Amino acid sequence: MGESRLGTVGALSLSVVSSVSIVICNKALISTLGFTFATTLTSWHLLVTFCSLHVALWMKLFEHKPFDPRAVMGFGILNGISIGLLNLSLGFNSVGFYQMTKLAIIPCTVLLETLFFRKRFSRSIQLSLTVLLFGVGIATVTDLQLNILGSVLSLLAVFTTCIAQIMTNTIQKRFKVSSTQLLYQSSPYQALTLFIIGPFLDGLLTNQNVFAFNYTPLVLVFIVLSCLISVSVNFSTFLVIGKTSPVTYQVLGHLKTCLILAFGYVLLHDPFSWRNIVGILIAIVGMILYSYFCLIENQQKAAEASAQLPQVKETESDHLLNVEKGTSIADGVVLKAPVWSSNKDLEA
Repeated sequence: MGESRLGTVGALSLSVVSSVSIVICNKALISTLGFTFATTLTSWHLLVTFCSLHVALWMKLFEHKPFDPRAVMGFGILNGISIGLLNLSLGFNSVGFYQMTKLAIIPCTVLLETLFFRKRFSRSIQLSLTVLLFGVGIATVTDLQLNILGSVLSLLAVFTTCIAQIMTNTIQKRFKVSSTQLLYQSSPYQALTLFIIGPFLDGLLTNQNVFAFNYTPLVLVFIVLSCLISVSVNFSTFLVIGKTSPVTYQVLGHLKTCLILAFGYVLLHDPFSWRNIVGILIAIVGMILYSYFCLIENQQKAAEASAQLPQVKETESDHLLNVEKGTSIADGVVLKAPVWSSNKDLEA
């Protein structure tokens, strides 16, 4: 139990550190150096991630566990499409509306898990998520300029992202594969999908050709650095969703948003207002409440599970005593039988 909790904390910490690092790196790459080809860059991230995991497999750091190839292919392609749609949503909407799109992922995930997976979210969890979303909304959402194409793209981005993250969790549990095994098998499909659609999407959004860009040594250094950090980002994403849940991963994502705003102000001297500060503080309260209620509910579930174990053992011992005495209980009726009898129908 302690090791599991330690592993979860480690996964969450790795996700926060690596995500904040890659945002700072990519901000320098895009804003300062003018490399604005986000979708193509993501395809390179996934390609480097696959190569890194292949080396790790060769070094026997994890075991390759093949499973349903159609599930892997579908999952990989869907993940790639969701990333492309999120980038399109940012390109065709205002920054404020894009932030609203990201906020909508949590309620959508809760709705889908409730409808299709019969997962129940307590009132306490719902309240903490509402506080969190309200705080992040205050801190990040500025203007809400609507347009039909942008709205459609945002809806598709939210839907595909929710499905992909729910699949990340369910595939790991259903096929009993680790986050590393799933990422190793799905990353080539994600990379290929984004490599095909990336240059087209980036050209549509920037009116520039990624292959005609002037790749100076400094640009190449930041691209390599971004790709190396992405290995940790991709690995920690699958690890967090597998160890916790898609909703917890989204909560963690909003924590990263608050940290990125704070780092942007401290390190890059980005403009910062009282609205940002108030929003971040409210969001942190929501995150603390969410963490607290999750911890309490997990402890209650563990207590219930441990309370049921002695009852099961007691039932099993009673059954063994009855068998030793030459009796077997079936449908509430005690059936007498010789001690040497092996009648399976009576003992089942």
